[in-house]
Amino acid sequence: MSNFSKGKYAKAISDRSGMEFPYREMVTEWNGSFVHVSEFEAKHPQLEPKRFTADGQGLPQARPARTETPVPRLLPLNPFITTASSTTVRVREPNHGRSAGDVVRFRDAMNVGGITETAMNKDAGYTIASDGTDPTNYYTFTSDETATITQTGGGGSASAGPVNVQN
Repeated sequence: MSNFSKGKYAKAISDRSGMEFPYREMVTEWNGSFVHVSEFEAKHPQLEPKRFTADGQGLPQARPARTETPVPRLLPLNPFITTASSTTVRVREPNHGRSAGDVVRFRDAMNVGGITETAMNKDAGYTIASDGTDPTNYYTFTSDETATITQTGGGGSASAGPVNVQN
């Protein structure tokens, strides 16, 4: 690579005024113009505004508390127990977490003990009562129809949940 001269006797032409100035007194502006130091103009601050960043509003990987929408829960195989000449139906739903007075709607339940599918899957649902023997895993409701036989049944795809389900 060759060496450049110092330019102590050299002259240069300003891109702004077209005048001749000593080469050593020339500078390059932000826009690439080669000008004399007396003609130099710094870049205007509005051409390069400071970056604005908003104040932090959230945390990374935050997991806010939220309320889950109620959904139907699948019941175990043959969850309904009827007693002959009774309208009370006992339901087996392990660890259901429901309390007396809750309204539960059954879906896809089959006929059991003489109570029809239409009655079991009533759109308005049933108000449940606590089961005296095992309230954690069982509850009861009063059917609109009377059972004709004592039977355990209801099918394998029945579910219990709220009357209105969020999609």
